[in-house]
Amino acid sequence: MTEAQRRLLQQQLWNIANTLRGKMNADEFRDYILGFIFYKYLSEKIARYCDNELLKADGVKFIDLDEHSAAGQVMIEAAREAAIDELGYFLKPSELFHAIALKGSNRQDRNGEGDSYNFILGDLTKILKNIEQSTLGHDSADDFSNLFEDLDLTSSKLGANEKAKNELVATVLVHLDKIDFKLDSDSKADVLGDAYEYLIGEFASGAGKKAGEFYTTQPVSTLLAKLVTCNRRHLKSVYDPTCGSGSLLLRVKREAEQVQMIYGQELNRTTYNLARMNMILHDVHYADFDIKQDDTLEHPQHLGLQFDAIVANPPFSAHWSANPLFMSDDRFSQYGRLAPGTKADFAFVQHMLSHLAEDGSMAVVLPHGVLFRGAAEGHIRRYLIDTLNVLDAVIGLPANIFYGTSIPTCVLVLKKCRKYPDDILFIDASQHFDKVKTQNILRPAHIDKIIATYKARTNADKYSHVASLNVIADNAYNLNIPRYVDTFEAEAEIDLAAISVQLATLKAASQDTDRTIAAFCQELGIAPPL
Repeated sequence: MTEAQRRLLQQQLWNIANTLRGKMNADEFRDYILGFIFYKYLSEKIARYCDNELLKADGVKFIDLDEHSAAGQVMIEAAREAAIDELGYFLKPSELFHAIALKGSNRQDRNGEGDSYNFILGDLTKILKNIEQSTLGHDSADDFSNLFEDLDLTSSKLGANEKAKNELVATVLVHLDKIDFKLDSDSKADVLGDAYEYLIGEFASGAGKKAGEFYTTQPVSTLLAKLVTCNRRHLKSVYDPTCGSGSLLLRVKREAEQVQMIYGQELNRTTYNLARMNMILHDVHYADFDIKQDDTLEHPQHLGLQFDAIVANPPFSAHWSANPLFMSDDRFSQYGRLAPGTKADFAFVQHMLSHLAEDGSMAVVLPHGVLFRGAAEGHIRRYLIDTLNVLDAVIGLPANIFYGTSIPTCVLVLKKCRKYPDDILFIDASQHFDKVKTQNILRPAHIDKIIATYKARTNADKYSHVASLNVIADNAYNLNIPRYVDTFEAEAEIDLAAISVQLATLKAASQDTDRTIAAFCQELGIAPPL
């Protein structure tokens, strides 16, 4: 598929999404359109699997099987067993997206009159529930449980009455049905996955502060993914404790040559559902990811596991309980202090580090305050550097690169077994970006420069500096980047003599102008202005 075709698919999906734009806000119609796209994907996936793997020798198509004949029922039951084992779910031919869209379009109702759509909301609700129930008792059950719970087809947001709701949903499905997801094209080109990511990004850009709940901008995701994979291309596992839509985890999978298992945890229920959809739609097998829903700090779901790579973009300066009972929690106990209840940034770092394998690498985006704030945070920062010696690099990012906040941020890279244990690399990339409208953007060239500098670990004028631990100790473990990377730009010298000449010239010109005005006033017989 060409880049033009890829962009066309993205634009087609976005145009269909805008059918819902006037009905509800961005994060609400996001749930509907992404859910419908996911349902279409599941339908095309199972139809392709049955056609190519199960029914090819019989010369029949899955969608054409007769559910009411004995022979058809036998073939469908055989397909159910195989599909559940391979794909993790099942849909009957009559439940496929194309079948329900065809019914909704009124083309299937030969006796229908008028231009109204056939009523499909009841059928659609039942189908989505059947997808979830088809997994019960199987290994995929947790991955599909309540997956479509945010697609409320009874919501008044879809219309004032059942007819209006039905026509809106039918319109969306009919338009989606016309789009070829090209699942049979080059399997290495994740065209639909890219389009899905594009939509998530577009929704995030319009969601304001809420965007941070589910989406890390693609350039930042790419940077974090490259940081944890640049020296290790084969990963047994990757983990994100605040995984949002799962885009960051998928970016690590794309950057690495191999990721055997993906782990994540997300607090928001709707976003958790989106993350599971995102994994499946990117063709991650249900047995190869484990996404949990709960509060990571208060109720961690992957206790005892160690991960080769950990990435995260936690909510900046989030509140947490900071319950004194956590002082007996292995994640926090050794530090002697808990992160403040109003700033959980270091609590996330401590949690992540407790899950990091001895030879693993982690990269986390945090607000700049973690570099210099004192009290408990200063104590934890010193412990990470002086006692554990796990901080490998500090990277300053430009301001205004995230949706919903314009604050400057930084990336901390941590490792338990560091190749360079006597120093910490500082990179100031805060001035390296392109401005697009109101947003600052990290381009591939900017990211490549950061990665090249991180790998080479060199000093570069006004960009990077390798600071010894002794120097950092002398700075009382304050990691504020300007202390280590001198970005001062000397102002141009001012030629006072030349300025004096300019002022004299201007004064003379002003006096000439005053005399001219006075002469005009004398001719007019009026007093000149003071």
